[in-house]
Amino acid sequence: MSNTPHELAEEFPDKVDAMSKLKQSDSHFSKLADDYHEVNRAVHRAETNVEPVEELVEVELRKKRGALKDEIWGILAKA
Repeated sequence: MSNTPHELAEEFPDKVDAMSKLKQSDSHFSKLADDYHEVNRAVHRAETNVEPVEELVEVELRKKRGALKDEIWGILAKA
């Protein structure tokens, strides 16, 4: 896999420094970022049929990724 779409640095390019600092200083943010990365990779593997899953599972993974992204954005917007 050369590139996984929807990486946080690509989603929030102007917040890369803030994300780096928050990962070091805020354990909740760090956990959210790790969870996002894990779910994002699972979505990518499902979309590319590296690890095929049922459509409903893929939809749920996308919803979870969206919810994590929203929560991460909420923290970044306040930082």
